This record gives sequence, C-alpha cells and structure tokens, in this order.
Amino acid sequence: MSLSSSTTTTTCTSLLQELQIIWDEIGEGYSERDKMLLELEQECLDIYNKKVEKTRDHRAELQRSLSQSEAEIATLVSALGEQASFSKKEGSLKEQISSVKPVLEELMVKKDLRWKEVSEIVTQIAEISSNIAGNDSLVSSGFEVDGSDLTKRKLDELRAHLQDLRSEKAVRLQKVNSYISAVHELSEILSFDFSKALSNVHKSLTGASKSISNDTLARLTELVESLRKERRQRLLKLQGLGRNMQELWSLMETTADERRRFDNLSILLSVQADDALGKGCLGLDIVREAEDEVERLNALKSSKMKELVLKRHYELEEICREVHMDFNSDAARQSLIDVIDSVTKVSFAGDADLFGILESLDEQIEKAKEEALSRKEILDKVEKLKHAKEEEKWLDDYEKDENRFSAVRGAHKNLKRAEKARSLISKIPAMIDGLTTKVKAWEKERGVPFLCDKHPLLQTLEEEIVLRAQREEEKRQFREQKRLQGQLATEKEAKYGSKSAKKKPLGQSLNTDNVTKTPLGRRVGTTPGRSGVKDYRESGRGNATAIPLNYVALQKED
Repeated sequence: MSLSSSTTTTTCTSLLQELQIIWDEIGEGYSERDKMLLELEQECLDIYNKKVEKTRDHRAELQRSLSQSEAEIATLVSALGEQASFSKKEGSLKEQISSVKPVLEELMVKKDLRWKEVSEIVTQIAEISSNIAGNDSLVSSGFEVDGSDLTKRKLDELRAHLQDLRSEKAVRLQKVNSYISAVHELSEILSFDFSKALSNVHKSLTGASKSISNDTLARLTELVESLRKERRQRLLKLQGLGRNMQELWSLMETTADERRRFDNLSILLSVQADDALGKGCLGLDIVREAEDEVERLNALKSSKMKELVLKRHYELEEICREVHMDFNSDAARQSLIDVIDSVTKVSFAGDADLFGILESLDEQIEKAKEEALSRKEILDKVEKLKHAKEEEKWLDDYEKDENRFSAVRGAHKNLKRAEKARSLISKIPAMIDGLTTKVKAWEKERGVPFLCDKHPLLQTLEEEIVLRAQREEEKRQFREQKRLQGQLATEKEAKYGSKSAKKKPLGQSLNTDNVTKTPLGRRVGTTPGRSGVKDYRESGRGNATAIPLNYVALQKED
C-alpha cells in the first residue's frame, strides 16, 4: 500500500474511532449507528463511481483524439499525396498521442504551404483569364482550390496551365504592341491623334497595363486595317492629283519656283503601296492643298486652252518644218482657230472639245517626233550633200575669178578652202549613192515615199544624178574644145612664130587658156583644170622673163 493509501486508511480509522466516541457520549443506538455507517459507505461508493466515470470519459476522449489525429493524418497524406513518416507505437493512449502529434503538426504545415502555393497559382490563372476575357473583375478560371487534392501532380498541372496562360498573354501582348506600333506609324503618316485613336479602342492601351482581350485584339486589327486602307486610298489619291498637277504644270508652263512647294507630292509618284513614307506626307492638309492646286490649275487651264492649243500647233509646225515634212500650216492653223472659236461658246462642252483637240495635237506631236527621229539620219546626209553642192558652186565662182591669186588679205584662206572643197566635191557621188540606199530602205520599211519639202527625195536624187552627168559631159566637151584651141594655137606659133607676150600684173598667168580652163571630173580631188600650174610650165618654158603662175605674195593676217 502506498503512502497516500496508508494515510487515508489511518485517517478513516481515526475518524471512525472519534465517531464511536461521540456516539457513545451521545448514547446513539446501534441501529442508528448501522444506518449512518451504511449511508457513509453509500456516499463513498458514489464518489468512487463518479471518479471512475470521469476517468472513463477521459479515456474515451483520449481514444477519440487519437482516432481523429490518425484520421487527419490519413486525410492529409491522401491530400498531399505523400506517405506518412511514422509507425504506430504500442503503449498508453497518451504515449500514442504524443507520437502522433508531431507528425500531424508537420503534415498540417505542409498542407498550409501547399494550400497557399496552389491558391496563388489559381489566383494568377484567374487574373490572366480575366485579362484574356476582357473582364475588369476576376472570373472563374475553371480551377478551384480543392483541399482534398493538394498533390504534387495537381500543383504541376496548375503550373503548366499557368505557364500556358502566360505564354498566351505574352503572345497577345506582343500582338497588341505590334498593332500599337503600326497605329503610331500610320498616325505619323496620316497626321491624326494617336492617343485618341487608341482610347477609342480601349482606354488601357495608353497606359502601362494594356488590355489583351479578344475584343481588344479584334478592334485593334480592324483599326489597323482601316488605317492601312486609308493610307492606300490617300496615296493613290495624291498620286492621281500629282499626275494631274504635273500635266497641268506642263500645259500651263508653270515655273520651277511655283512647283517647288509640291516637291513632296512629286516624290510620291514613284512610291509603291508598301514603301516607307515620311512623317505627315499623307495628311488631310496635304490632300486638301493638292486638291486646291489642281482645282486652281483646272480653272486657269480653261481660260488658257486656246493659247495652249495654238502653242501645241506651232510646236507641231516647228517639228515638221525642221525635218522638211509635208504640213499645210496656214490652212491647218486657220481651221484650228475656227474650231476653237466655235467650241469656246459653250463652257463645259467647249473645254471638253478643246481637251480633245489638245490630246489630238499631243498625239500628232509624238508621231511627228517619232517620224523626225526616223528621218534624222537621212536629213543629216541631205544637209551634208547640200553643203557639198554649195562648196562646189563657190569653187566654180572662185576659179572664174582671175584675181584669186593676187596678194590680198585672206587669199590664203580661200586657197585652203578651195583644197577642202575639191576633196569634198570628189565625195558627192558616194554621198548620193549612200543617201539613195538609205531612202530606199526607209521607204521599203514604211511603205510610203520619203518627202522632203513636199517632193519625193528619191526622185530629187535621181534628177540630181542626171543633172550631174549632164554637167560633167558639158565640162568634158568644154575641156576638149579648149584642148583643141590650145593645140591650134601651138601649131600657129610653130608656123608663123610666137607673138610677144603682153605684160600682166603680178600673180596673173600670161596664158589666158590656163586661167579659164575648166576643171576635169568632180570625182578627182585636185583637177588639172583648176590648178593651171602644169599647163603654164609646159607652154611658158621658153620665156625666161615670165613670172610663175603659182607665185603669190600673200599677206599674213594681223
């Protein structure tokens, strides 16, 4: 028996002894004493029963707590997908509870951490999903935090989904930024308010956090497409206005200074639809300014159409005249003036008719230029032939001058020109032959005769060949006659004796036959008849006092 039990027994015994003494003093009967002892025993039994019941309840509570802890551990292990790191120990309930409690606390900490991590991921998923959906408040992402499934697999699944959403968000944000850059570039080209255009799509696009919803992307796509369409339309419109402006400038002969303020418009004429453009070059102010300029030029053109038509007609006349083309300028000009006077009586219809006349004249000018280009080589050869014939005529006149060898200013220049003329004249037959070949090829290619000053050039060349043959024959007969006359004079001198020669001025031949002798054929570069030197030497050998024919005192130029 323990010390406590001994003390209790001793105390109860002493108390009973004291109670016996008191009962004896009182004179209590034995029946009453037994009754009181029974009551006392019953009260002690009740106290023991209460203590036992309380202890039973405590045991049941400990058992329940142990069962709950074990159930919680099982639930947490299932939720976390982990194995329990403890083994159930044998012993009292308190010992078992003490061994379970640390495991339960550790699993609870893990659950709280896993719950927090999953909650953060789910919140981010909901936030990105809301951004993609275009809602200002968070919307359900389809993923709720389930306490019964906090496994590592579930966490990885949520992370993968979050990464997918982040990638989609990055792609959408890149698209949004790309559209914003395109709108900004177009705003600089088209000169409109960039911020206002973005705010009309979504107010967040001008801030740091931009909307990436499907609706925002669709509206941005629509905005960029409409702006690009507007860009193409304005470019085409300005190019059309620029071409009209240049045509009108050419018609009105506008000065370079007046054109200079529209240099940026002229640059746009060679720009393709997708080429880079300068800042503000397609602004509405540029379009309006170009429209006003074209309108002004059109009004000015209507008042000067008659002058322009006549100027074009004069240009056509000049082209035809320069290349010797057949063109009845006087009759055509008078007819044109009559038409202009008749059509200008009605403003609109008159302008339309004058435009038609102007276009017709432009077409005629283009055709005349093409015709002139095809005739240029032949006409150049014609000019060279004319020059050669002029030199031939000058040489004939020069050789008829008896004083050509006199010592006068510029005589040596004439001698040099005469030498060049003889060389050029010798090439005339080859010129005619080459020109005839060219003309025949030209006529064969086009099927029409080559007219020069309203006459067929081929016929003129044939006539020239005949005339040259006739002149050559006349010259040959003249030379033959002079030769016979010289021969007869020689025979007379031999028979009757030579006459004394008359004195001639310095530089003139003593033999008149040598001076007036006609040159031989033109095909020879230096003909005997033109030099006169050889004949003189043959006929004047016996006269020692005669002055040589080729002795010319030439005065040098200053």
